Amino acid sequence: LYLLFLFIASAQLSHGAKKAPNIILFLADDLGWTGLGCFGSDFYETPNLDRLASKGVKFTNAYAACTVCSPTRASIMTGMYPARLRLTDFIAGQNRPHAKTTIPDWTKGLEKERTTIAEALKAGGYRTIHVGKWHLDFPNQNDQGPTAHGFDVSHDKPKGTRGYFINDKAVSDLGLKSNYSTDYLTDKAIEEIERSQDNPFFLYFAYNVPHTPIQGREDLVAYFKEKVDTSATHRNPTYAAMVKSLDMSVGRVLDALDESGKAENTLIVFTSDNGGLTQRNGIHDGFTENLPLRRGKGSAYEGGVRVPAIAYWPGTTQSGVESKTPIMTIDYYRTFLDAAGLPGDESHNASVDGESIIPVFKDPSHSIDRDLYWHYPHYHAGGDGPYSSIRSGDWRLVEFHEDGQLELYHIGDDLGESSNLAANYPEKRAQLLADLRKWRRSVDAQMPSPNPNYDPANATEVPKNR
Repeated sequence: LYLLFLFIASAQLSHGAKKAPNIILFLADDLGWTGLGCFGSDFYETPNLDRLASKGVKFTNAYAACTVCSPTRASIMTGMYPARLRLTDFIAGQNRPHAKTTIPDWTKGLEKERTTIAEALKAGGYRTIHVGKWHLDFPNQNDQGPTAHGFDVSHDKPKGTRGYFINDKAVSDLGLKSNYSTDYLTDKAIEEIERSQDNPFFLYFAYNVPHTPIQGREDLVAYFKEKVDTSATHRNPTYAAMVKSLDMSVGRVLDALDESGKAENTLIVFTSDNGGLTQRNGIHDGFTENLPLRRGKGSAYEGGVRVPAIAYWPGTTQSGVESKTPIMTIDYYRTFLDAAGLPGDESHNASVDGESIIPVFKDPSHSIDRDLYWHYPHYHAGGDGPYSSIRSGDWRLVEFHEDGQLELYHIGDDLGESSNLAANYPEKRAQLLADLRKWRRSVDAQMPSPNPNYDPANATEVPKNR
């Protein structure tokens, strides 16, 4: 079947009337829903992404498939729910040996039998480029990385980089103008765009910013220190510098795309892998806020999974419009194949969960008849313990697995999830719980189990935090 897919895809690119578009996916790391100016930040400056949104579609109900990074990245690569992949935590995860539940024996890497979007596009004649963070390899195994999953080329931070800063020797040896790794990765992305002459390209630019450690470019940190407003929601100058470096990078890539003459035939998507990190081990860290959403990365609430998303495709997307249609990172797999005119069914990757959102590109009011699901049978330093959740229309139900507690919110009226309506709407609660459990069975989701070593006094002990 895969060889048949390759033959069909190649024929479509060779004989199709319309040239296949280039595709760029910009993925921020830990950027919350309000982390851009066009999504409401009162401090961060993102003129390039704001401009992109003014030309395309801004998705205000966009979601990551998980509250932490690796599962979301796997969902992008495969179009499948993390629960179906059994890749449900950041790699290699964390454990709480004395917590109330024991986490399942989950899959700590992206299995090679899964066909990635890079492999599917490559089979269709695309040149596939990875830049930045991967975070999908099995620990302590060789023959991995992006090039083992369909990417023709991959660039990461230079050896010797500590946090975001490249050491002086590498700066000198490589002839770099900046010691900030985001700038280096941007150089590599631009070089690869310039090298992509004969075939359409797929560029997956997976940023490290603004993930911890919180380290900004010194000139940008100094700039934002002069602009801090202590009454603002966002007021960390170093974090603001990281977001600014992200935006500057996107701007440079878009400029290079214009200069190459490829911009008019390129689909561009920007999003984040999960919400912004707001607390660790019950302590607010002060880095950022996702308000008006509740909480952030690692949590069971909207702040952990609702993310900014922008799409721009000349000739397809409308200009400067907003879509309230809920979308998720599982959707990019089929969307990119649809854009490329390639088969998007299960002939090359079984059980794809996502949908093509190109109809929403064309008509922002277009709705997709489905519910969305999350399953996180783990503990996280920023979180609330193992949970599953469902969004159905404007209703959101959360089931916590330590004690079976249920929380029901109408996020259309209560975006901050401040009022638990589980007791007020027993029929809605029961219906959503039944739907959630039916979905878990359909994907064979792994569940946590009672921990025989449960020790309330040491339940939050974590050998290693992230």
